[in-house]
Amino acid sequence: MPEDKDQLPAWLVVDPEGAVVTFSKAYEIKNLKLDRLTLRAPTVRDVRSATSASAGDDDQRDTILLANLSESDAKDLEGLKLTDYQRLQAAYFRLVQDDGV
Repeated sequence: MPEDKDQLPAWLVVDPEGAVVTFSKAYEIKNLKLDRLTLRAPTVRDVRSATSASAGDDDQRDTILLANLSESDAKDLEGLKLTDYQRLQAAYFRLVQDDGV
């Protein structure tokens, strides 16, 4: 049976205020071993600040933005497996998606 396009994956919980992403394994983030991170919903200020700090590097902007929204450090996020980093990106896009409601 095909998966419902709007159904969230098991590793993601989203509400209007933020998202919780569960990783495939625990990572050291801010000197703690964590297997999940919470992203708060972004503001325009968050996006502008990350864009300004990244000096035109889109990948760096994304990392800065995700670090800010998760209250972690960009260096910590750079140590994630790519699949776990992509989970954070997917959560971000769910948070900024306009459901038309």
